[in-house]
Amino acid sequence: MTPGTGSALGLLAAAVDAKAVAEIGTGCGVSGIHLLHGMRPDGVLTTVDPEPEHQQFARQAFRAAGFASNRARFIPGRALDVLPRLADAGYDLVFCDGDRLEYLDYLAESLRLLRPGGLVAFEGVFGAGRTIDSGPQPTEVLRLREVLRAVRESQELVPSLLPVGDGLLCAVKR
Repeated sequence: MTPGTGSALGLLAAAVDAKAVAEIGTGCGVSGIHLLHGMRPDGVLTTVDPEPEHQQFARQAFRAAGFASNRARFIPGRALDVLPRLADAGYDLVFCDGDRLEYLDYLAESLRLLRPGGLVAFEGVFGAGRTIDSGPQPTEVLRLREVLRAVRESQELVPSLLPVGDGLLCAVKR
């Protein structure tokens, strides 16, 4: 994650006055730290990742960044197995940085999870510049194009594509 993307995530969390954020793809905790910095002081980040060692590393990173352990809830597992168990309209922001082949499914889950006025963000939608290349593309790029189109055409969302990092697709739920 680039510093610009991280900064944008913190800004977005602050803009929606986020108290509850769901993160798909814990990674090493960098995006989570940026989200936590932008969230309300009583906010809780729920982060999902199939790799428990990623979550352990992120837990240490959050602690080192000064966040209390009750600020983050770590749920190991595949996002599409975990997300259906999370509360409808219970989240202010959903950040998607998991399996790009599942982004369209993450969008559907995000619409259910978000409160009206909540925001969904997808990392890496430029596909290293391949989403605009006219040549034959791998499945991942075709899926990124599908999610870009779905967000753009949705009557339920107000979208914007931020040119930070490898592209941050954001949309507010009406």
